[in-house]
Amino acid sequence: MLQRIAEARAAGELGALLAEIPYVKFLGLSASRDDRGVITTMSYGPHLVGNPAIPALHGGTLGALLESAAVFELLWSSETAVLPKTITITIDYLRSAKPLDTHARGVVTRQGRRVANVRIEAWQDDPTVLVASAHAHFLIKRED
Repeated sequence: MLQRIAEARAAGELGALLAEIPYVKFLGLSASRDDRGVITTMSYGPHLVGNPAIPALHGGTLGALLESAAVFELLWSSETAVLPKTITITIDYLRSAKPLDTHARGVVTRQGRRVANVRIEAWQDDPTVLVASAHAHFLIKRED
């Protein structure tokens, strides 16, 4: 799997990188790049709604989006020799997420030889109005 991820990174193919992870299809995740890194998008689907009375996206799907965005950023931007493994993740749910496409961006705040720290933000229509944010630590091993 790591070989396929390295090949996807070398070819600049984010789609090939995401295709290696089965949960991505269920969540409807896709990714794109800009000058600041990887943006992960969770396409809205009715199966993602947690509270149909409001309606609002389920907090678990938002958490999965945030964690996935961090992993995708680490896989894309770092020279990790293993798949990043979550050590801890702390999620702040800031407001109800409407039944819309939701975007997230992870920023690596520190990367050591074995642990990486990532800050993740999620938004819907306006990147300045966050619906959730998170801070996560991942176990990695950099290639030397």
